[in-house]
Amino acid sequence: MPASVLSRRDFLALGGSALAAGALPHPAFAETPVETKLHGLSAFGDLKYPANFDSLDYLNPTAPKGGTFNFQPPNWLYNQNTQTFNTLNSFVPRGDAPPRMELCFDSLMIVALDEPDALYGLVAETVTLSADRNSFDFALRPSARFHDGTPLTAEDAAFTFNLLKAEGHPSLSLPLTHMTSAEALDGRTLRLTFSGQQSARTVLDVVAFPILSKRYFSEKKFSGNGLEPPLGSGPYKVGRVVAGRTIEYERVGDYWAKDLPINRGMYNFDVIRIEFYRERQAAFEAFKKGDIHYRQEFVSRVWATGYDFPALADGKVVKREFPGEKRPSMQAVAVNQRRERFRDPRVRQAIGMCFDFEWTNRNLFYNAYERSQSCFERSDYKAEGLPSPEELALLEPLRGKIPDEAFGEAVIQAVTDGSGRDRKVLGDASRLLDEAGWKRSGAFRVNYRNERLSVEILIDDESLARVFGPWMEIMRSIGIDASIRLVDAAQHQARQASFDFDLISMALSFSATPTRDEIDGLFNSRAAGLTGSRNLPGTSDPSVDALLDAVGAAEDRQSLIVALRSLDRVLRARRDWIPSWFSANHRAAFWDMFGYQEPKPDYGFPVETMWWFDKDKAAAIGKG
Repeated sequence: MPASVLSRRDFLALGGSALAAGALPHPAFAETPVETKLHGLSAFGDLKYPANFDSLDYLNPTAPKGGTFNFQPPNWLYNQNTQTFNTLNSFVPRGDAPPRMELCFDSLMIVALDEPDALYGLVAETVTLSADRNSFDFALRPSARFHDGTPLTAEDAAFTFNLLKAEGHPSLSLPLTHMTSAEALDGRTLRLTFSGQQSARTVLDVVAFPILSKRYFSEKKFSGNGLEPPLGSGPYKVGRVVAGRTIEYERVGDYWAKDLPINRGMYNFDVIRIEFYRERQAAFEAFKKGDIHYRQEFVSRVWATGYDFPALADGKVVKREFPGEKRPSMQAVAVNQRRERFRDPRVRQAIGMCFDFEWTNRNLFYNAYERSQSCFERSDYKAEGLPSPEELALLEPLRGKIPDEAFGEAVIQAVTDGSGRDRKVLGDASRLLDEAGWKRSGAFRVNYRNERLSVEILIDDESLARVFGPWMEIMRSIGIDASIRLVDAAQHQARQASFDFDLISMALSFSATPTRDEIDGLFNSRAAGLTGSRNLPGTSDPSVDALLDAVGAAEDRQSLIVALRSLDRVLRARRDWIPSWFSANHRAAFWDMFGYQEPKPDYGFPVETMWWFDKDKAAAIGKG
């Protein structure tokens, strides 16, 4: 299943999923000089690159420009959709936008993918922190400009932050909750001021937000630009568009920031093309013919048995794995508690127990996956065993308000005998439903109002029907009226945004140093009723909010680990999400016509911005 990337710090990095080793002891920004012009920011520890660095180590600064990269995006942001699109505004709650629209926009700063939480100046040449660290002054580069040649000014940036706070997608608006003002002190100086209630690391998220044109959006309705490309300033601009089917991003030859050290070796393809397919198999056939150049494979059966076509046998196509990112990831199914029948945690637990991962992994996944357990899988933030004394210090004040399970061994999903009908596990699930008041009446379970316990999982990909079908059958065997609803991509996006589902799956990754703002949209009570938010289960719990406050207040990496582990324990005990599975590596296949640096960076894998077209390789396989 592709990963829908959450982190705003990935805005121009576009990576996908575990935590940095080497924790540093000092607090966030505690040793960062105030009232001093800085070329970069990092939450914990020093920046790797000095102010006068030449290029990032994981890029090839002499990479040639040219060629077309036609690919299937493995990750996306905001309101983006990989199966169709009906708007080119990626930053609003509604609609379906094409992935990579963000490449058309610049941000104040950009992430370095070989550091866990470092950002360096892009539009902002320097940033200055106030003594109370609630105010940030950004000195904008005089050369920054939009694609129409007009200058990108502090007024544009101030307008953008105010607009995104008021009308932006929840992933953009929520981190700006505690921003009290965004103002242009002059044409080249932007000041962002926060209330003091924000996380110390909030700024690391918001500096990667897109900067929009004040003039353009003063004349156009922010939520209604349809298929007209908004005016941007980034390394690419929208080229050919076939509504819902194809979009091309054309490299901007006179891009104002092309020679900045942060960009050397990036944005090498003349054209980045995305073609949209409603069916996964059709996209795979297009790849086999060479119409698509690069794809990551998320169906283990296809990876194991489907790559036997002539181009692969002839060496024209490369099939290999790349290491996954050192960042926490989450892949799970949300159980929508906005619907009364799912509010009892025993019901949610019983539903989860019906998913036989052991059988599924062996029979459908070719043993390619591991079982997810945590909201922060593959990271130091994952809770293990009993709570530490430091975790208990956060959990004890919440005793009686959070599940008792949070104080014991970290909750793990039921392990079955792999038969597909583990009688003991299903017997335990049946008892939970009995206790929750759902009694067997004939083939189904009903409550005291004689209402049937029905469960429908919403999907937009036929491959998931194959995976979830046995789960539905097992649920039906214990009296749950379980079914699958397959809808088209646009309907899936709309129903997810409006929380019109029983169960729905989601995969995403976090930054290596997650901020409170980054995870608020998933777990905070404020997001539960916010259209388009990622709080899909409708989690609304003051105790969870309190632990999110602890995440925001963490002053060093160890405190952050303790806070996130405590949060993980509670979320797992609440059973808002049913963890599913994960893979340690990227399974990639591509036509052998590209150059790339190895090893890949630890904190992202945006091949479309790091790789380059190799004319000699392309000629050798007849693609020149």
